[in-house]
Amino acid sequence: MSDHRRIRPAASEHAPFYAGYVTQVPDGDVVEALIGGVEIAAALLHDVSDAAAMRGYAPGKWTLKEVVLHCSDAERIFAYRALRIGRGDTTDLPGWDENAYAPMSGANARSLESLIDELESVRESTVTLFEGLPEEAWTRMGLANGKAVSVRALGWIAAGHLLHHLDIIQSRYL
Repeated sequence: MSDHRRIRPAASEHAPFYAGYVTQVPDGDVVEALIGGVEIAAALLHDVSDAAAMRGYAPGKWTLKEVVLHCSDAERIFAYRALRIGRGDTTDLPGWDENAYAPMSGANARSLESLIDELESVRESTVTLFEGLPEEAWTRMGLANGKAVSVRALGWIAAGHLLHHLDIIQSRYL
């Protein structure tokens, strides 16, 4: 492994909105952070009942099941963006509305166990993608939702996004 996986993206490599996710990731190898994050998620959610996962922490808030599936959805989008930009695609990639996705996801009709399995599978795919990227791909820049983003930043954003939601799950749902 070369040092490119340890280089935290500069603020110029992502939209300001994502800075909080990037700062959630501890210093070190971002691929290791991706692996560790899903292990934390699985351990945290392992003993939560389906009934408890059907509740939001306040009226109008997503259920825990919707949060878990949101993490998978977001991860897929971050990885898709990294793939396209990493391969040199210069198309401005569209944004997405997570608040529109949640009610359409069907998360609440599924078991929490199936949602955790999906999150683990999606994260494994993300890890495989980033492990296989050539070094020069990590600094490639593209546009997503009209904002400049690097492949490197997308890896850190993916890792930090899950950590962000795990903090919310711990503080508000459990």
